[in-house]
Amino acid sequence: MGRRMLTEGKWRKVEPLLPGQEGSSGARARDNRLFLEAVLWIARTGSPWRDLPTELGNWHTTYTRFNRWCRSGRWHAIWQEMGSPKELCALMIDSTIVRVHQHAAGAQKKRVNRRLADPEEG
Repeated sequence: MGRRMLTEGKWRKVEPLLPGQEGSSGARARDNRLFLEAVLWIARTGSPWRDLPTELGNWHTTYTRFNRWCRSGRWHAIWQEMGSPKELCALMIDSTIVRVHQHAAGAQKKRVNRRLADPEEG
């Protein structure tokens, strides 16, 4: 993908916080930067995980990893290091935490019969 959200400067600040570094215990992460770009793409576009472009990775693997990082508090540490950019914090809202008005959620609509009375029938 030609359009990236993560600049070199931001990447250098965040990289040491990420798991899977060389020399650390556990499995080595394939590509932390690509994963972050994928999460930022989802945040920026508001698209469902299944619509993640294949060049950013497998949607299910990316979502699973994202969810694991949420539970472990890793995103909090990343946002702290990044200075909590307001534009990205606002984008991390999804349908699991936002309620929808009943009319937008498919509730039955009340239909009112609005026949105009013909004054001549009167």
